[in-house]
Amino acid sequence: MKARFLVAAVLAAMLAVAATTASGGTSRTQADKIVVWLQNDAQNGWPEAVALANSNFKAQHPGVTVDVQYQSWGNHLQKLDAGLAGGDAPDVIELGNSEMTKYMAAGAFKTLTQSAFPNNKTWLQGLKSSCQYNGKLYGVPYYAGARAVIYRKDQYKGAGITSTPKSLAQFMADGKKLMKKYGKDSGYSAIYFPGKYWYAAMSFVYDFGGQIAVRKGGSWKGTLNSPQALAGLNQVARIAKTLTRASRTTDEANPQQALVFAKGKVGSFIGNGWEWPYALDEKLGDPALAPVVGAYPMPSHTPGKIMPGFLGGSDLAVPVTTKNQALAVDWIKAFTSTAAESEIAKAGNIANTTKLLAFNASNPKLAPFARAAKSSWFVPTSPNWANVENANVLQNMLVSIFTGRASVKAAANSASSQITRILNTGA
Repeated sequence: MKARFLVAAVLAAMLAVAATTASGGTSRTQADKIVVWLQNDAQNGWPEAVALANSNFKAQHPGVTVDVQYQSWGNHLQKLDAGLAGGDAPDVIELGNSEMTKYMAAGAFKTLTQSAFPNNKTWLQGLKSSCQYNGKLYGVPYYAGARAVIYRKDQYKGAGITSTPKSLAQFMADGKKLMKKYGKDSGYSAIYFPGKYWYAAMSFVYDFGGQIAVRKGGSWKGTLNSPQALAGLNQVARIAKTLTRASRTTDEANPQQALVFAKGKVGSFIGNGWEWPYALDEKLGDPALAPVVGAYPMPSHTPGKIMPGFLGGSDLAVPVTTKNQALAVDWIKAFTSTAAESEIAKAGNIANTTKLLAFNASNPKLAPFARAAKSSWFVPTSPNWANVENANVLQNMLVSIFTGRASVKAAANSASSQITRILNTGA
């Protein structure tokens, strides 16, 4: 069953349940209890934030019990679909930011007022975008993960590079120095950039002012063939030609790029914060590299600025089936307060607001990623976006460019046409 039909079926059942409960039917929810579904990352990583939110919420609502039920990423969407259809959904739900759109489009979540929530004017843009659909807000940013350039300090020094680059032009020049110094080894890459690494490639598109697609007049149009997007893709093509010898036909996870980096023939790669320690893993990586590994935000083509990156992360939403919507909103306010988000930041994560990035500044393993989070982009918020990913449209475009099977313009034209069709029709 295609995603759009599944969502429609779930929505129909969900609205029937909502109508039943509104007319006096039964429901699991009750006024003296709210149920919150969080992923088990919170249970293991920042229980202090959860406890603080519960305490502050209960001070506001004496007698109301908060039942926090921890979920796993593997099956939480199946459980949510079943809960929405059967009237047993939680009052508050955590979703990955890339999971939000289909539920927002289906009307599964309550519309929210941005000004009602703490730090709403300083939310990370990449998270905020994932909470919005058709100009309305359906979720609240929770926390994020960002990408930065993870690099070998010793190799940079060996190539005569005395500081990390502050512009894309300098980044390219430094890469050429690395290739001149170490590139006689046919397996060496100044930057490990495999052909299907679309998250990194699209950052170049957005840095030059392009977008994957835009929505006008109720319809979507793929725009990777715009002059701005082409400028970014041409820059990626230059990296493929001059700075990397990574496979043209694989992605960053197969093989895992941090472990390729650990083998010593890579000067840098664009990776998530967790990939730094993974490269140093005792069994899979090389712990001896610890003294010579560092990170910095990927620089923009505009000197002094940071290239926008894709933010992974989570959002919080209120299913429309709950009878406790006001209580659910108040719990989210407590959990995304400055105090609770500070606990999340102290645990080594990126909070939902730029105001708290300073918490990561003193940790050299976190600071570059927190700085990188200030500038971000998000995929088109179409309920059919998942179909674009499933069809590997971006990956196939990049492979065509990296392998020389098609020019940048021809590959972008083809991808834009596919994206236009899929976002508008689902197929």
